Amino acid sequence: MDIGAKLKQRRLEVNVSVEELAKKLGVSKTTIYRYEKGEILKVPTEVLEKISKILNTNPAYFMGWSDTPTPVQTQTLQEIIVTSKQLEQPRQEKVLSFANEQLEEQNKVVSIFDKKSEETEDYITDYVEGLVAAGLGAYQEDNLHMEVKLRADDVPDEYDTIAKVAGDSMEPLIQDNDLLFIKVSSQVNMNDIGIFQVNGKNFVKKLKRDYDGAWYLQSLNNSYEEIYLSEDDSIRTIGEVVDIYREG
Repeated sequence: MDIGAKLKQRRLEVNVSVEELAKKLGVSKTTIYRYEKGEILKVPTEVLEKISKILNTNPAYFMGWSDTPTPVQTQTLQEIIVTSKQLEQPRQEKVLSFANEQLEEQNKVVSIFDKKSEETEDYITDYVEGLVAAGLGAYQEDNLHMEVKLRADDVPDEYDTIAKVAGDSMEPLIQDNDLLFIKVSSQVNMNDIGIFQVNGKNFVKKLKRDYDGAWYLQSLNNSYEEIYLSEDDSIRTIGEVVDIYREG
């Protein structure tokens, strides 16, 4: 069994999720998956040591030098055990009390470390090129080109452009100020959510057709009426919504 397979097996044994391990290491979930799949053949020693501590094991187990995943006791720990055994019970209780105090302080430090890991989460920079209305329609701003910082793990593999939502007509699925990843296309399938330009205004809506064959744009929020389309309207399909990004 290679390092990646052992890593995954041990992670599952101690019930640690990919998200939790990535957060504590300060890396992306993608990196953890690559470790486990063996796509990163040489895991840095310092990273392996951190993983071992998080998964309560030792680097020797991952390297194949040990068949047991249990952590190896340090010399310091061995000395504490030997010395504590020689103490009378009241003194042993003092040692235990002091150890618990130290553990509580250590956990506070870990919480700060976790917070820093969140701050170092992988991000990418992209640009919002348009504004779409989840409401009464929004006119396209030709020079919008607004820079945004996005969590890398929440960005889909395939999309062509990003638009920002204004309004609440597509709630609860799509909310005001959400970012939409769009696959540019001149055609959207019926019942799919797409971006449509009608008489110069951009909408994010579901494409529907009634029993009489008339096409219309539907909101998910029942407070809004359908927008029926006619031959007199200037209509352009911009693309299909492939994913939604929300801050927080």
